[in-house]
Amino acid sequence: MAYVKASTQYKREHKADYGREQIEILYEDQWLCVINKPSGLLSVPYPGSKVRTAQSVLEEILRKKGEVNGKHKPYVVHRLDRDTSGVMMFALTEQAQKIIMDTWHQMVTERLYHALAENPKNAKQFLKDEGLIDDPLAQNAHNVGFVPKKGEKDKNGRDFKTVNARTHYKKIISGPTHTLFELSLDTGKKNQIRAHLAAHGYPLAGDEEHRAKTDAFHRLCLHARSLEFDHPFTGEHMVFEVPEPEAWADYAKKGDVHAEKPVWISSEGGRAYGSKSQSRKSDELKLGQKRLSRKEAAHMGFIQAGKNGR
Repeated sequence: MAYVKASTQYKREHKADYGREQIEILYEDQWLCVINKPSGLLSVPYPGSKVRTAQSVLEEILRKKGEVNGKHKPYVVHRLDRDTSGVMMFALTEQAQKIIMDTWHQMVTERLYHALAENPKNAKQFLKDEGLIDDPLAQNAHNVGFVPKKGEKDKNGRDFKTVNARTHYKKIISGPTHTLFELSLDTGKKNQIRAHLAAHGYPLAGDEEHRAKTDAFHRLCLHARSLEFDHPFTGEHMVFEVPEPEAWADYAKKGDVHAEKPVWISSEGGRAYGSKSQSRKSDELKLGQKRLSRKEAAHMGFIQAGKNGR
């Protein structure tokens, strides 16, 4: 039986629109389209995948409107993590895709994220009210971004390969147990915000990968709130903004001192979610049920150790 993250299994069983998430089109013209992507929906497919994505959902919508042909369809220009919600852009022609990607850092004048994060247990770790995090990022064997500790080595005893990453942050609400952040990126590396904040003692609420201890909203609390850019063909300055849930701010203000443990902590061993008893699992293994592969076992061990949150 393949390993399934506890959070993923929980969403399968409790998220009403799991696997059927819809997008909202905020703007569309002949060159580009701006959408609001929900949490839980991949932005674009990964190699060899045929799963539902924001790109495929948008193409379905345009197809029903009779707007899709060999030259006019959604083309990727940037991405949001699967569990990140918010404002996202697609090009609608190959020409537009090339121009947008080639001029992205010039045409995009502002891109803001809001994130709800747990406060560090040690007050000495508290970040200033605003600043820059520029720790280099590495990726583990499962493509999860993290900040390596000084002197930390990979499984082969070598230094981790890292890339430069720069995240500007500002505290919007500093509460007793959680902080609501506003963030902007100089670089757009995979898992950048999650890894940078977690490395400084602020894992995002709902982030299983970085050892979060709270999951009040049963989702990763990261939202791409705004996208501001100069239109690459018309020159018009455009601003799109979708606020994060209001409940995030209320939660940060009040705090959550009696938070229920997330499913990945409260489940047996903190490894996988499920209703089977440990004895039942042991019996199944004795009866010849397939054991975890080395890759699956390594993944489980990695999550348990929390190495990617360092």
